[in-house]
Amino acid sequence: MEFLQSFEFLIEGIKMLFENGGWKYPVMWAIGGLLIFLAIRFDMEPTLLLPMGFGTILVNIPLSGVIGKDGALTTLFNAGIANELFPLILFIGIGAMIDFGPLLSNPKLMIFGAAAQFGIFFTLFVSSFFFKLPEAASIGVIGAADGPTAIVVANELLGPKSNITGAIMVAAYSYMALVPIIQPPVIKALTTKKERLIRMPYSPKSVSKLTKILFPIIITAVAGLVAPESVALVGFLMFGNLIRECGVLNSLSDTAQNVLANLVTIFLGFTIACRMEATEFLRPQTLLILGLGLVAFIFDTAFGVIFAKFLNIFLPRDKKINPMIGAAGISAFPMSGRVVHKMGLKEDPQNFLLMHSIGVNVSGQIASVIAGGLILGTPLFR
Repeated sequence: MEFLQSFEFLIEGIKMLFENGGWKYPVMWAIGGLLIFLAIRFDMEPTLLLPMGFGTILVNIPLSGVIGKDGALTTLFNAGIANELFPLILFIGIGAMIDFGPLLSNPKLMIFGAAAQFGIFFTLFVSSFFFKLPEAASIGVIGAADGPTAIVVANELLGPKSNITGAIMVAAYSYMALVPIIQPPVIKALTTKKERLIRMPYSPKSVSKLTKILFPIIITAVAGLVAPESVALVGFLMFGNLIRECGVLNSLSDTAQNVLANLVTIFLGFTIACRMEATEFLRPQTLLILGLGLVAFIFDTAFGVIFAKFLNIFLPRDKKINPMIGAAGISAFPMSGRVVHKMGLKEDPQNFLLMHSIGVNVSGQIASVIAGGLILGTPLFR
């Protein structure tokens, strides 16, 4: 009897593959397999892409039961993404990873983090020709290369059940993982060999422990005044950093950086797959969102580089900025900073840009959260 029931389930599953667009399921299996391949073969954010890829396969197995009212993944989605809990908890881990020392020793780097958010607003403008303003704003935030911020903005403006929220989440996290592939061609196209060879000696100023402790508190207060809607994101990020810098919670800081961040990232990847059902995901609208997200990502990178080149017009020869560091102003920490550093070493093995690029990268983390808060606080996008 049990064998007959299993056989009936099998027949029903096969029927679904050939009825009502059932061909889409194998396509989604292939997409899930591609994400797993990128995670394993090229080590692209494996803690995120591997669970996302496997989750994509799970939710696209007909009659699997992992989604739906009582589905395990749906329960996780409602518990951690629909209410924005997972992204906020992840920000504690990210904050604990960040060392603001390079930024505090050279605060001028903060302007590159702000400049690199141009792609968000440019893509928002372009997207408004195809989508309603709340949707366009959510798509624009993909350019921040900040998955948690993209999730929070999309949830607040569109709701977790929106049929484009899944595409936005997938685009945001996928492009974060693809930083080493997307950014170098854009940087090379906008810079000359001479510019990429510019050396920026790093002479770190001493940053006191008190300054490092006060910085996350002050940033949270300032961000709250400038963009009140960003307080939750900035607050959790800066609380994580305060755990790191206070000096009395070292074991908690280690837990936040490693166990907590990795565990929540796995849950995020797994539960994001809930929004990747074949019937909702495989539509022309999804391709358009992915394309616009790529535009946002490219323009964020490009404007950071262009802004550095613009500043060089006014700087003396011995104070020139290597324009590649402007590209690190996106929020993909620490991938973007490392990409710029490796590009600098490739051009000149003695050119160490890591501290400069990481300083810009962490400023981009703050700027992207504030940009998301400004969008959420603008009534026009509600």
